[in-house]
Amino acid sequence: MMTLHDEGIFLVNGALSAQAPVSPEEGRRQTMAWNILQAHNTSGDPDNLKIRFDAMLSHDITYVGIIQQARASGMKEFPIPYALTNCHNSLCAVGGTINEDDHVFGLSAAKKYGGIYVPANQSVIHSYGREQMAKCGAMILGSDSHTRYGALGTMAVGEGGPELAKQLLKNTWDVKYPKVVLVYLTGAPRHGIGPHDVAIALVKATFASGFVNNCVLEFAGPGIASLPIDFRNGIDVMTTETTCLSSIWETDGVTQGFYQAHQRPEDYRELHPGQNAYYDKCIELDLSKIESMIALPFHPSNAWTIHEFLENAEEILANLESDAQKRFPKAKISLMNKIHDGGVWADQGVIAGCAGGLFDNIDEAADILRGGSCGNGYFTLDVYPTSVPVSLELTKTGATAALLEAGAVIKPSFCGPCFGAGDVPSHNGLSLRHTTRNFPNREGSKPGEGQFAGVCLMDARSIAATARNGGRITAATDVDYTPVHHEYHFDKGVYDRRLYYGFGKADPSVELIMGPNITDWPKMQPLAENLLVELAAVLHDPVTTTDELIPSGETSSYRSNPLRLAEFTLSRREPAYVGRAKAVAEVEAVRLAGKKPLQLKSILDKVGDGEALMETTQFGSCVFANKPGDGSAREQAASCQKVLGGFANICYEFATKRYRSNCINWGILPFTIDKEIPFTYENGDCVFVPGIRKAIEEGMEDIPAKVIRTNGTVEDLLLHVRGLTADEKEIILDGCLMNYYAKRS
Repeated sequence: MMTLHDEGIFLVNGALSAQAPVSPEEGRRQTMAWNILQAHNTSGDPDNLKIRFDAMLSHDITYVGIIQQARASGMKEFPIPYALTNCHNSLCAVGGTINEDDHVFGLSAAKKYGGIYVPANQSVIHSYGREQMAKCGAMILGSDSHTRYGALGTMAVGEGGPELAKQLLKNTWDVKYPKVVLVYLTGAPRHGIGPHDVAIALVKATFASGFVNNCVLEFAGPGIASLPIDFRNGIDVMTTETTCLSSIWETDGVTQGFYQAHQRPEDYRELHPGQNAYYDKCIELDLSKIESMIALPFHPSNAWTIHEFLENAEEILANLESDAQKRFPKAKISLMNKIHDGGVWADQGVIAGCAGGLFDNIDEAADILRGGSCGNGYFTLDVYPTSVPVSLELTKTGATAALLEAGAVIKPSFCGPCFGAGDVPSHNGLSLRHTTRNFPNREGSKPGEGQFAGVCLMDARSIAATARNGGRITAATDVDYTPVHHEYHFDKGVYDRRLYYGFGKADPSVELIMGPNITDWPKMQPLAENLLVELAAVLHDPVTTTDELIPSGETSSYRSNPLRLAEFTLSRREPAYVGRAKAVAEVEAVRLAGKKPLQLKSILDKVGDGEALMETTQFGSCVFANKPGDGSAREQAASCQKVLGGFANICYEFATKRYRSNCINWGILPFTIDKEIPFTYENGDCVFVPGIRKAIEEGMEDIPAKVIRTNGTVEDLLLHVRGLTADEKEIILDGCLMNYYAKRS
């Protein structure tokens, strides 16, 4: 099914080869990724990229903060097309007017600065990106981790908000030239296999080892020709879960058909690797051998074939139940009762978002359910088309009618089920979803209140097959049905009647409409001569996701109020964190007021003259995690720590570039330690880093520190800050990106 090659390989005239008539250096220049990246590189140095993007997108969890940062730094208008979509908290009724206040702010900002405004429920962010913004050979930046349009010939990147603010200020996205991994596709998918089956298999094969971490995936090979464009898009959007940096696919007549259908034929061009392209690694993927897949909680890589899962359900669910109970001790967890009447039974099915709600997925799900029934038991099926144009076409083809007749509920275009703002299951409920993620609590449960629910990722086809059997988990390959292909017709008039197209039409006279919850960022201090941080959270999980660092769902309603949102930091993983961080921040506030807190002096006395050190030592909180930052691109995972007085993360490695970048842009020092060093320290222990400002200024990468335990003992700890660019050093020294720009304006 899949073979991973951890060594360089050539693609010679479309065929894999260990050798070629050119060097690897020359071969690298023949990849699609090289040509697109260098075409957007302004540095003049092919190894150290400074990228200017062609367009950007943000949704309503992030765009207020981005615009607030950019305007505080001197932005007068949007220099490139920038779409503001309203698909994340559109239906969340928490907090009174605050959600709609943000939408009104977004429209006023689009008018003032010249943006594109996509009203609530018109489209999810990445559907709009595909339909209206992707172009062959272009690059797009989005403030959402699933910004992926590689199957349409566009290299797209998901980053935190500060990186978008940089682009709005006509600055660059800076990154070292990444490794490029060839994904060589052969064969064709079998009947009943969908894009999520391929994607889940790919994530399973690559995530745990970090095989493609921060690499570009370049898809090529004869298997591409067998895939419709929605199938390609469905695989592509899930490449984020491999932790790759971006993606790009060969384009062909199918790609061209997409652009023609969307009335943008001029945005298509053929893209292929050169005759002797060289890749750092390779994944061979035979599409004909992919089986129906299921990814169990709590990660898309925790995957099995559905047949394997059903054959070993007792053992697998017992292990999962045990794992969940350890994670959420307040909840009384029961999953074994899903096994009964000769099968494993789910409570809910959801087909939604940028991965699931595509036209072909829903159309084929309707074929499977046509004439059948979801039943009148506990199982429910909800379907969210990705956009109004997709929903309209599904209505015209009869797919919507077939689903409604079978008992499914059709809902508006909304990302809610992907992050816990819609379709929260019941306690101990098991939900099957064709969405992007199944991280802990991402479905909306609150384990601190004794709640638990689990999400399994499956393809829309197998979810429909399961629905037809009343919730009994069933692989679509085991169901007899005949898919009826419908040509997709895009009605742009739907958008023209509702969207605001303001690019190039900035109007400075327009006043921003700011609801009472939209507040400015609090003042942040530059880095001091020395740093003392107290551990406020010590997390030894293999990976810590951004959903754990700042929960999604209803929490995100407070996204435009930094202080209020920060109250939820780590609330579902380490509830005591906020209180600890605030206590540290209060001591630092006293120090900044010119006083000398005895608590701080007593700690610093352990490493020198405490009274003298207080004059030059910043005191803040710190999070330790083994591998933080997998998942969402949203900057709040870092900014909320900084708002609470966080000054450092310590880890063995960062899960993604985007989370590390978020930390740097908010002035949080991205410390790492060597893998062989045990981190045996606890909450309340402090880490003193003398001379940290000078170390950053001079580019020191190995920085000696002292750990002061709560019992008074002091130990040495070697910290690392590696690979900072010149700008990143200045951002950390200034305290955050906003300070960096304010200082230079």
